[in-house]
Amino acid sequence: MNVKKPADLRSHAWYGDEGLRAFGHRSRTRQMGIGAEEHLGKPVIGIVNTWSEINPCHTHLRQRAEEVKRGVWQAGGYPVELPAISLSEPFQKPSTMLYRNLLAMETEELLRSYPIDGAVLMGGCDKTTPALLMGAASMDIPAIFVPAGPMLRGNWRGTTLGSGSDVWKFWADKRAGVIGEQEWAEIEEGIARSPGHCMTMGTASTMTSAAEALGMTLPGAASILAADSAHARMAAATGIRIVEMVWNDRKPSQILDERAYLDAVATVLALGGSTNAVIHLIAMARRSKAKLTLDDFDAVSRKVPVLANVRPTGAYLMEDFYYAGGLRALLWQLREVLHLDRLTATGHTFGEVIEGAEVHDADVIRPLDKPVWPEGGVAILRGNLAPNGAVIKHAAMDARFLQHTGPAVVFDNYKDLQARINDESLPITPDTVLVLRGTGPKGGPGMPEYGMLPIPDRLLKQGVRDMLRLSDARMSGTSYGACVLHISPESHIGGPLAFVRDGDRITLDVAARRLDVDLSDEELERRRAEWTAPAPAYGRGYGALYLEHIGQAEDGCDFDFLAREGVVAEPESR
Repeated sequence: MNVKKPADLRSHAWYGDEGLRAFGHRSRTRQMGIGAEEHLGKPVIGIVNTWSEINPCHTHLRQRAEEVKRGVWQAGGYPVELPAISLSEPFQKPSTMLYRNLLAMETEELLRSYPIDGAVLMGGCDKTTPALLMGAASMDIPAIFVPAGPMLRGNWRGTTLGSGSDVWKFWADKRAGVIGEQEWAEIEEGIARSPGHCMTMGTASTMTSAAEALGMTLPGAASILAADSAHARMAAATGIRIVEMVWNDRKPSQILDERAYLDAVATVLALGGSTNAVIHLIAMARRSKAKLTLDDFDAVSRKVPVLANVRPTGAYLMEDFYYAGGLRALLWQLREVLHLDRLTATGHTFGEVIEGAEVHDADVIRPLDKPVWPEGGVAILRGNLAPNGAVIKHAAMDARFLQHTGPAVVFDNYKDLQARINDESLPITPDTVLVLRGTGPKGGPGMPEYGMLPIPDRLLKQGVRDMLRLSDARMSGTSYGACVLHISPESHIGGPLAFVRDGDRITLDVAARRLDVDLSDEELERRRAEWTAPAPAYGRGYGALYLEHIGQAEDGCDFDFLAREGVVAEPESR
């Protein structure tokens, strides 16, 4: 039985009155060729579409929106497509992270300011998923997510290529002289072969999988390849489901509780997922008024192994993962640590939507007794160099750096790094700790993915493929290596990273979860007193707004005025 009647719909405030404003709303809808019988008394479904011609991850979403509409019409709803800013990871500079909160604001305000009863959120490229869900959580009307889906696997001379991960691998080979320009050009043409986001377990697949684990998609949605016909069917089925959700008043606040976020954390860790998920899930949880901290990630990491044998932690790609049973199969393997009785967007419990999902290839989705890595793929570090925390993807690095001490070579910003990394006068050896600062939320600005610092060419030619690298930046989820990230507080606001000098000895101890520089508190304070804060990157515009309100990594890098509680009035319709 439906909870709502037509007069209870939010859109009724726009269309259902006999006053002048309602007349204007109805007449303008007629202007668009929509008859009264097509929309009056029906749920208005806003399809928030992040398609654009400069976002290759989303090139198919124009068509998928039509398939969502087909489902909405079938279920008796009225679909309205709402274009939103497209955060294109391959093209947008300095970082899509600079604009995640902008898309979250846009999503929330699109849904609030228009006569929308329910929302279908369409995206997948890295920052799009958290942004859409953050906006929907803040607005809190019925909403469901359509993941863009991973692209097909790449191919080069019979070698399977994975986006991002193989880019870094072959770029290192090119700089070392192992491959030449012809091979590099062929890889360029073979690594991205269809619509969809990265087919490695990068941030895109990590976050769409997290969205499914949260209960905000149809079952199995995150694993479906963008080019597979099942993806179109999923989009249409999502259109049908959102209409049902509106009539039953199934809101994000009924789905996104602390249990859901802990299950999303467990999912990310079992996938060997992106370190970016730490920032995004904390920000999303705060929008949902759920408690989630860095310590929760570390606690879950110690009891959840990596089961997805997918690059960069493992050997396979998302296409293999999909055919092996997809996310539902992995979640059923993890069921003993999950909260199976919580509700999802389907109207069923989490346990019901994953129950009995089978693994079809036990090397791609490993059983609990044969994991890819014995604990979760991400560890949280603290110490005098990271008082508020730092992150490392220790499942995707050379094991010799799990406990390592070495002298620092420091770069003040990304331009400095580019200019000097191959300076042969620098005392860089395989044991050196490369340090990059000035790349955090404010310093970047936007916390760009600079964290996988390049290894000097001369060491690459010697066969070196990993070094200990530290920064207050992020790195792509497709990246790998001994890279300590998200060091907080960031250097730009006077975090300890700002005071490190060449030659200072730095110790990483992953087992102990420590990151320290061999300096006394007194010496750090003396250096702090000599330090001058850098000038801000923006004096006006959105950039200035960003710098004034952005939070640090451990708080999810949300805007303070978006993360806090407060009343937001519904718009006056008359």
